[in-house]
Amino acid sequence: MLTAEQTAIVKATVPLLEAGGEALTTHFYTTMLREHDEVRPLFNQAHQAHGTQPRALANAVLMYARHIDDLGGLGDLPAQIIQKHVALQILPEHYPVVGGCLLRAIREVLGAEIATDAVIEAWGAAYWQLANILIGAEGAEYDRLAAAPGGWRGARAFRIAHKVVESAEITSFTLAPVDGGPVLAHQPGQYLGLRLTVEGQEVRRNYSLSEMANGRTLRISVKREPGGVVSNHLHGLAEGAVVDVFPPAGEFVLKPGTHPLVLISGGVGITPTLAMAQAALGEGERDVIVLHYARNPQVQAFGPTIADWRRDHPRLTAHVVFEEGAPDGAPSGRPTLEQLRGWVPVEGEAYVLGPKPFMGFVKRALAQIGLPAQRCHHEFFGPAEAFD
Repeated sequence: MLTAEQTAIVKATVPLLEAGGEALTTHFYTTMLREHDEVRPLFNQAHQAHGTQPRALANAVLMYARHIDDLGGLGDLPAQIIQKHVALQILPEHYPVVGGCLLRAIREVLGAEIATDAVIEAWGAAYWQLANILIGAEGAEYDRLAAAPGGWRGARAFRIAHKVVESAEITSFTLAPVDGGPVLAHQPGQYLGLRLTVEGQEVRRNYSLSEMANGRTLRISVKREPGGVVSNHLHGLAEGAVVDVFPPAGEFVLKPGTHPLVLISGGVGITPTLAMAQAALGEGERDVIVLHYARNPQVQAFGPTIADWRRDHPRLTAHVVFEEGAPDGAPSGRPTLEQLRGWVPVEGEAYVLGPKPFMGFVKRALAQIGLPAQRCHHEFFGPAEAFD
């Protein structure tokens, strides 16, 4: 339990975190990943190289310090962290490693004159306050997933039952459990954690589920990233290959409602919206508007699926926009305010997924159109970032 004095010390460090939080978290990750092989599989090295993971942690630490005396002010952040941890199977034994390296980074980056024994002690208490909250919540979620029909705990072996090339970049993998048992029903918008061995090293990654639950299989659709270690490995696997799968997780899910459902995606951001659209169209109780932006027809995935939806569901409206190479009469270019104003009803409920600049523009445009913030949702595929 944090004392009043420790709480005051943590809050007093907020200006330091605002000025140098990313340097601190970069040093933290460098130290931890260099010295603790046991946690390396839990972190995407590309996010380290691009700086997104240190920035995300710096922002989270800053928010925690600001709200140390009122954790309700953290909003949805703890739930998002819990779901990310569950997808990657973060366990109680990982927390001492993270905590020790974080306190060491505070001392080494800020220096002993600023990071005094009292400061380190206060931050140690603060860290374990949050860690114990997360450990408890994650444990409860692991128990829930294991007890659910078709659920499981930890890794479960799945076989690649079908592999379908969807575009020049995206391939879908339908996964069936090796044990032949039922499969936990996921919510539209959730993702899977996979554990793989690539070049002798264990790696873990999250991939969105691109098909609604059927109780028998799970489908992910993966973009082959240039230089992407895991995506290229997955694309190279043949049908019949076995991978370890963690239970579905994620807070970015389709919410029940009667507002027109607006699904706006860029590139591979279409994957979780597919399950959302399937679920809503199956219920048939609301209009569904699909807006998808792709670089060109060669990399666009799921064109036949969208065509089938247009044919079979009168409550669906779909627009596919190509930045280049658009067929005659088709819309082209990047999203514009005028375009979105014409396609998105102000009474709609929007889910936005895609690259950060794409989502940032669309979110700002929807606000200008008049869509309330509480009806405009987004999720980052990697660490959460701030829009410019």
